[in-house]
Amino acid sequence: MWATFGQYLGGKVVTAVLVVAVAGAGIWFWKHPEHLESIWQIIKFALAWIGFVLVLPWATFFVTSWVVSKDSNAAAALMLVGYAVLDAVVAFWLIGGVSGHFALTWVVLLLGFLSAGIYNFKVCEYQAETALDR
Repeated sequence: MWATFGQYLGGKVVTAVLVVAVAGAGIWFWKHPEHLESIWQIIKFALAWIGFVLVLPWATFFVTSWVVSKDSNAAAALMLVGYAVLDAVVAFWLIGGVSGHFALTWVVLLLGFLSAGIYNFKVCEYQAETALDR
């Protein structure tokens, strides 16, 4: 009973937060139309970076096969660090470098890098399991 009530109440709270956030964003961009162009630029860069992160481990599947053949944790860690460095280089290239950004930018980048690292780990883990099955 309490779980159902919690889910119901949680759903209502999330819906209310989303409605207020969308309304606030609509009012903000209505009063500041110059910011609308910059938000589309940010969305474009974010989608490009997410596309790069999604494709990178699949496009370099042969690296995972090579690491599996080495049977070394150091090689696997080096591969994951290499993916993280490539993800970071592309992200900083898209945003125009390291300097001149506010705290929100750094928080979003940090969350993006953490998400990309987890994604790279899971994809490489899947590729390693399928390479061992062959």
